[in-house]
Amino acid sequence: MTAQQPSAPPRARSGPSGPGIVHVTERHHERFTVVGNHLAQHPELSLMAIGLATHIQSLPKGTPVGIKALAARFPEGEIRIAAALRELEAHGYLARIKERLPSGRVVTRTISYNRPRLATSPAAAPASVTPVTRVAPVVPVTPVGAPDALDPKPAPPSHRPAVDLLSGLRAHDSRLLLTKRDVHRLAPAVAAWLERGVPASAVQRTLMTDLPQEPIRHPARFLAHRLAALLPPPLPTAPHPQSTAPRGSLRPDPLQTCDGCERAFRAPSPGRCRDCRSCGAAA
Repeated sequence: MTAQQPSAPPRARSGPSGPGIVHVTERHHERFTVVGNHLAQHPELSLMAIGLATHIQSLPKGTPVGIKALAARFPEGEIRIAAALRELEAHGYLARIKERLPSGRVVTRTISYNRPRLATSPAAAPASVTPVTRVAPVVPVTPVGAPDALDPKPAPPSHRPAVDLLSGLRAHDSRLLLTKRDVHRLAPAVAAWLERGVPASAVQRTLMTDLPQEPIRHPARFLAHRLAALLPPPLPTAPHPQSTAPRGSLRPDPLQTCDGCERAFRAPSPGRCRDCRSCGAAA
């Protein structure tokens, strides 16, 4: 009797089984980071923020993650990176806390959470860290085409150079981006510098020299302090033209007719000549 042969295995299907992604998963044994789907598939975070959070969670402790350090690492630029960091702060994946060192210097400590802080019980903050409560400013929403009720009156023509100077600061440093309201509020302070004979280039250089390395959270307050604290004194008043005129160039007194002898003499006002005044004094 012939032994029965097992049936041949079915031929493997070729090609994808259907539309969509196909995962090829290999186990990592070193240099890997565990990222939760709550971050990787977050419904509200931008792709930039998700990628930046993944990068930050993969870094060793103590690695600088400031805006300038990240901008030097990635091509997106400081403005997009700053916006992504604000997204992560708003959704509890990141916290930036001010800390004063024993030397008195204030630095920013960045804390990265692999689970959103808002979804877990708050952990006790380190003893050396002082949490800073941030209150989001209320920004009025103005319909398109409608006048802004909080917008100040347009700047007078004399303040136009000051407005242009303040509006152009962001082209040199994106941290000095000002709202229209802040520009009109600071314009009189800049105009005071210009009225005192300070060139616009010198005012701009004063406002942008020795800027802090950390983010400037309130650029309008920062600039207002510099404009008030570093305001130069007015130029000295020019001397009267007659006090500096060379001798002999002064205009002579007009001719007057003497009330005593009716002779002509020069004097600032009518009266008696020198001889008549002398005779009268002798009499």
